[in-house]
Amino acid sequence: MAITDAVIPVAGLGTRLLPATRSQPKEMLPLVDKPVVQYVVEELVAAGIARVVFVTGRRKRAIEDHFDADPELDTDPLIDPRTGLQIVYTRQARPAGLGDAVRYGESFARENGIVVALGDAIIETPASAPRGIVRRLIEEFEQLGVDAVFAVQEVADEAVSRYGIAVPRAQPAFGGAFAVAEVVEKPDPAAVASRYAIMGRYVLGPTVFATLRQTLPGADGEVQLSDALQRVIELGGRVVAVPLADGERRHDIGSLESYSATFLEYALKHPRLGPAMRAHAAALLAHDSR
Repeated sequence: MAITDAVIPVAGLGTRLLPATRSQPKEMLPLVDKPVVQYVVEELVAAGIARVVFVTGRRKRAIEDHFDADPELDTDPLIDPRTGLQIVYTRQARPAGLGDAVRYGESFARENGIVVALGDAIIETPASAPRGIVRRLIEEFEQLGVDAVFAVQEVADEAVSRYGIAVPRAQPAFGGAFAVAEVVEKPDPAAVASRYAIMGRYVLGPTVFATLRQTLPGADGEVQLSDALQRVIELGGRVVAVPLADGERRHDIGSLESYSATFLEYALKHPRLGPAMRAHAAALLAHDSR
């Protein structure tokens, strides 16, 4: 059976974006005229996903309202029903790590796997590309019969400690998928030679969920998905990484700096507002340089 289900974990507290996230989810912060999470859902729909499971938490009701019809504004559901998309919501009792949030999607994974897309990261694929990263991950998972596959991108040394890092089993061909020998969560750059960071898009099979059920919280009290993936590898499972293609970019809105940079970029290239925003930015920069 084809993979048509996806989980979007959105239960995180967004503490790095306070005070903006005191009363709204970080995933609902706008990028010009749409909130971040809408870009994520549209990416999944374009990849053929027919059902999205949001794993929510406290103060996340705005996400449900956003994707619903609004009689007062005389609007239909945001995602065209003709796409066949079904949206389901389940609630994480308390924030306990990405691995714990992903466990809530196990009943939807069944035997054929499920996509996991982080709700605070956008993968931008150029219009010239025939397939986005999620579609490519699904195809790799189905064709290779592996236990898990995820997106990666090489990052600078100073960024290594902010990501889960995938260590290749052998030197990968340029731009090609590779078998993963080890997954390390936020390591010291000096502790790993690899610079392949996991980019927040996965396809997970039943073996990963079976392992997640037995994965204990780490020292920080959270259940890490990377720990479960590493255990799958240790037990002889197959995990594969797929690099982002040329022109594909990950936009992270998890911090104030990265969110501000992403907002600025999207405003400058917006089809309607872009020209005026570029002129305004040029005028500000010219004034500041005096």
